[in-house]
Amino acid sequence: MSGGDKVRNLGGFLSRLGTHRQADGERPAAPSAGDADEGALVATKALRKFLTYLGTRPAPVLLDLGPVVGSNVTFFGEQLNCKVYIEDIFADLDRHLRGEKLDEFPAFLSRRFTLAEGAVDGVLLWDLYDYLDRPAAQALSAALVRMLRTDGALLGFFGSVTQGAKGFTKFVVVDEGHVRHRPYPSAAVRQRSPQNRDIIKMFEGLRVSDSFLLQNNLREILFRKGGGGRPVI
Repeated sequence: MSGGDKVRNLGGFLSRLGTHRQADGERPAAPSAGDADEGALVATKALRKFLTYLGTRPAPVLLDLGPVVGSNVTFFGEQLNCKVYIEDIFADLDRHLRGEKLDEFPAFLSRRFTLAEGAVDGVLLWDLYDYLDRPAAQALSAALVRMLRTDGALLGFFGSVTQGAKGFTKFVVVDEGHVRHRPYPSAAVRQRSPQNRDIIKMFEGLRVSDSFLLQNNLREILFRKGGGGRPVI
């Protein structure tokens, strides 16, 4: 993907999302501890495997369910030569909360996406499920499974912060082994993190490829679509 294509794509994402929120700066050349404004630097074990899976496909399509992060678009474009769709479900949730329309959120998620069945090679879920009740999580799961191609990959993060914590976290990829967690304000409050078996049930049609429990209690689960898998304990 050329530099001009990346700029045009990012501009299209901002226009389609109806926002011109400022994108994060360029990713640093090497991981550093940083300060409070930059957010905590956290090691990731699953991201490298997610990149490896997507790297086997020519010009893969990636669906990112978080806010626009300019350095992430650059990173995935350089690593995968991929097309990136950014659908900020966190912003959708925050808007429903502030408008006191949370009961409408599951139905909204069921019709939220316009991508065709099997149109996506990979999904970045981030920690979105920590904020969703069961009906909303089930509606989103059904939509994601539908859009994911056979043998596609979905990466999710679960249970990183104590239940009841308020606000969202922006995940800024530093390199394939590190992600910076930057908190930002929201009306949303973290729910009780779902258990592994409950998560697996929500993603019927996907299998667990890998799972990791990190030192900060963040669980990384990598799903694939189709084929046989191994159980998660």
